[in-house]
Amino acid sequence: MSAPYFDYAATTPLDPRVAEVMADYQRPGEPVANPSSIHPAGLEAHRCVEEADAAVRHALGLDSHRLVWTSGATEADNLAILGTASALRARGSARHRLLLPATEHSAVLAAAKAAEQYGMKAQTLAVRADGRVCPDSLDAALDETVALVSIALVNNETGVIQDVGSIAEKVHAAGALLHVDAAQAAGRLHDPALFSSADLLVVSAHKFYGPKGIGALCYRPAVRLDAMIHGGGQQQGLRSGTLPVPLIAGMAEAFRHPDSPSEGERQRALWQQLRRRMAALEGVVLNSREDGSPHILNVAFAGVHGEALRGLLANCMVGFGSACSSREGPSHVLRAMGRPDALAHASVRFSLGRFTTAEAVEEIAETVAEAVQALRAVSPVWRELQAGASIESVYSVTTPLNLA
Repeated sequence: MSAPYFDYAATTPLDPRVAEVMADYQRPGEPVANPSSIHPAGLEAHRCVEEADAAVRHALGLDSHRLVWTSGATEADNLAILGTASALRARGSARHRLLLPATEHSAVLAAAKAAEQYGMKAQTLAVRADGRVCPDSLDAALDETVALVSIALVNNETGVIQDVGSIAEKVHAAGALLHVDAAQAAGRLHDPALFSSADLLVVSAHKFYGPKGIGALCYRPAVRLDAMIHGGGQQQGLRSGTLPVPLIAGMAEAFRHPDSPSEGERQRALWQQLRRRMAALEGVVLNSREDGSPHILNVAFAGVHGEALRGLLANCMVGFGSACSSREGPSHVLRAMGRPDALAHASVRFSLGRFTTAEAVEEIAETVAEAVQALRAVSPVWRELQAGASIESVYSVTTPLNLA
């Protein structure tokens, strides 16, 4: 029997309904025409793309936005940040600063760094111990020189949901644009205001039961973007290249089937079940908020060596930081939240979804418990904690840690 899957934040299984739709566009011997072609088959492919465009924007409550298909969230984030930076420089704008939380995905952090070639200056915003942006940090940084503020609606490592509504008000009052990475939020959160406040919003199909290799950037018509990929001038010249119709159709179908409120409640119950099992081990630090996304639970195990824990859980399908940077050492997200390297390295991200069962939760909980107990049996740090020392004193943390 294969191990239960708890890495939905890295990628999700393909929904059977999505696979069925895609199969209709990928039958052997029946080529799907290029949607840029003007013959009947090409026009039919173009119609499919247009319908998919409308379906995705409608699912996000962004009917008045425009959409650019990309290869995924990373490309969409780069287009949002670099495309905006290039357009501002071309117009001679005095706005040259980019603001983003220190907990952002590496795609956003790297794109912000690359924007320096357009004269932009990136500045990271401090976050609180629970992962939310410090309001004072944002207030102090906002002024008439800020061009763009980038923020993930749901953090991919901790599941924390940022107060985008409040952030948007401040950003727009300062005359800046708001770029929201909604890769972990689309299809799961149901408040339209969370998405509609964004000037630029990024989504990815494979993060929500769709195919890999397709994503989108939705943007307000007033936003000016320069292309980052050049060629035949497809998509109003913003992203050249032949559009992958089967992938686009699959993404649209995934977004036509968001998680229902009852499914969200079911996942929240599984989240609580897993948290209770982890809390029973004692000395477990909760890196996620109670009111965060119901599909991500991140915890740190005190008195456990991180590298040894990864070794014992090598066959478990869980996450250690972001899937894109899990081999690079302690998570930069947890470090920004004030977690010391030892605790950050001994953290595990469990991410679940619509195919997760209560039985799977029990199975993964038992496996992790055995690994943690085995490592603590030979841990001098754990003996110190058992003798009465606090986690804060042992790990030299000044901010109280929230135990699971």
